[in-house]
Amino acid sequence: MTTSFKAFLIEQAEDKKVQGRLTTLSADQLDAGEVLIRVHYSSINYKDALAATGAGKIIRRFPCVGGIDLAGVVVESADSRFKPGDKVIATSFDIGVAHHGGYAELARVPANWVVPLPAGLDLFEAMALGTAGFTAALGIVRMEDNGLAPANGPVLVTGATGGVGGLAIDMLASLGYHVVALTGKESEAGYLKMLGASDIKLRSSIDLDKVRPLEGALWAGAVDNVGGQVLHWVLATMKQAGTVASIGNAASFNLDTTVFPFILRGVSLLGVDSGYIGFPTRQRVWDRLATDLKPRHLAAITRTISLDELPGAFDAFIKGQVKGRTVVRIGA
Repeated sequence: MTTSFKAFLIEQAEDKKVQGRLTTLSADQLDAGEVLIRVHYSSINYKDALAATGAGKIIRRFPCVGGIDLAGVVVESADSRFKPGDKVIATSFDIGVAHHGGYAELARVPANWVVPLPAGLDLFEAMALGTAGFTAALGIVRMEDNGLAPANGPVLVTGATGGVGGLAIDMLASLGYHVVALTGKESEAGYLKMLGASDIKLRSSIDLDKVRPLEGALWAGAVDNVGGQVLHWVLATMKQAGTVASIGNAASFNLDTTVFPFILRGVSLLGVDSGYIGFPTRQRVWDRLATDLKPRHLAAITRTISLDELPGAFDAFIKGQVKGRTVVRIGA
């Protein structure tokens, strides 16, 4: 086994400026963990772009290899659940923020963070899904567990052109839901319809400053990636016993709302923590992603870049210019 390898390392200078660069590390510089993985693919999430550029206070220790997702093949394992040659996935937990992550040819992680690659997915598809796909699927599973079904009525997806939003639309549509995509990008209506959205609702059609405690009941379910005023409006427009998966805060982490949707319509607001959700739920969600929740248009919305191209890819994510998913080819 080669002990030196290429990695994208995020560092903080004396002036507190955060920057990332491609460099060479050795295996003895990796963090502790029971499973050593030869990384084949990673991906870029908005969180990765914030971490790599310093645009958000994501990294909790420096230096740190970026990349909150990775998929590859086990090289060594001190845990009996995994053996050399096994194909595995590792996402979230502290990966890429406080533990060396997936933007490297080798990664060493705790065994409890590792998921066996389920039948029905290959390593590339696992990273085309990545944290974004896992988060969307976890939100849907949580809503289903709370009683959501296609017969209940339409499901709204906010932040629809983002990685989580687009995958959620595809998954929900494949399950037979009538999906309505809420977006600020009218030009992307065709893209959202391709993913499976039955209707497009423009954010500009809503006066978010004049939302009443309860509005007309529209949605049986909602996947919210936005937070803030949009989530307040979503809650106010839920149907009786509707269920909302709170996934992101693209607009704001604040929520100024009332208790009326909860006590007068029985609405459930479900928190979706894809970062630290444990087993068996984590395995259950990945198993669903390999079967009935596997997006039909995954290949069409995914582009691939090399590790060498990675440093130049983050700016477009920060500027909101990216749709779909970006897979980083590491060692395949």
